[in-house]
Amino acid sequence: MTSTVDTERSGGVALRAEGLHKSYRTGLRGRTSAALSDCSLELPAGKVAALIGANGSGKTTLLSILAGLLEPDTGTVADAGRTAFVSQEKAVYRHLSPTDILTMGARLNRVWDQDRARRWLERFDVPLERNCGKLSGGQRTQVALAVALGSRPEVLLLDEPLANLDPLVRREVAADLLTEVADTGMSVVLSTHVVAELGGVTDHLLLLSHGQLALAGDTDELLNQHVQYVGPPAEQPPGPGTVIEQRHREQQSTFLVRLPENSGEPATAGPWTHRSVTLEDLVLAHLTASRKGAQG
Repeated sequence: MTSTVDTERSGGVALRAEGLHKSYRTGLRGRTSAALSDCSLELPAGKVAALIGANGSGKTTLLSILAGLLEPDTGTVADAGRTAFVSQEKAVYRHLSPTDILTMGARLNRVWDQDRARRWLERFDVPLERNCGKLSGGQRTQVALAVALGSRPEVLLLDEPLANLDPLVRREVAADLLTEVADTGMSVVLSTHVVAELGGVTDHLLLLSHGQLALAGDTDELLNQHVQYVGPPAEQPPGPGTVIEQRHREQQSTFLVRLPENSGEPATAGPWTHRSVTLEDLVLAHLTASRKGAQG
């Protein structure tokens, strides 16, 4: 078993993982199932990265390893320094008030920004003196986020952080996290199932499938590398590239294609048209392709 942590920032990379493998026992006969398999990634400094994958793809295992809460069987993790992790459970002490929890945070963290944590709670009207057990699920989420931000992390890991929030608050939280990133240079990895929430929020994509990264990179660059062709029924698209997804109807075929490097603007003629790819198109196409590849 090898696991190393290097706290020096290098080359604008906030966090780097190489060759992560993690298996769990699945039965009494000692059988194991791999949650991660040779998973490697780099997170650019000062970016918000979306970690996307189907249920069971290894997202929570990966975040737990990056946070230092779980040891990989093999592989290495190097990070940029202070890391905060907000898990799916958003665990807070139910018999303590948010004020009590922030006081505890100040005592337990070597670096602590009480004003920053308190401002977050006030921004979302969380009652500071009410025991957390009497707060709503969304308010407890805000307490967990406030504690994470109060520790002034260089890397913030969020596992389904918006699940307990209503749509309006989700949008406000996402916007405020972007402000925190811009103001502090913090890097964020945000795991979510809701692809529609990512537009305008994330600038880096990490797509996890069956324990490995199926797609990674700058969001805008990835979108520019893909195109959709729409035209009459056909077995192949009208332009070069790798077909990621194809759909056929009686009178129409649609191909989502990854363009060759340095291919420039795609050209179509006759009955064919091409259009830009949305983030949701991109993610769902690659997830579908990964699933079919695993089944094949």
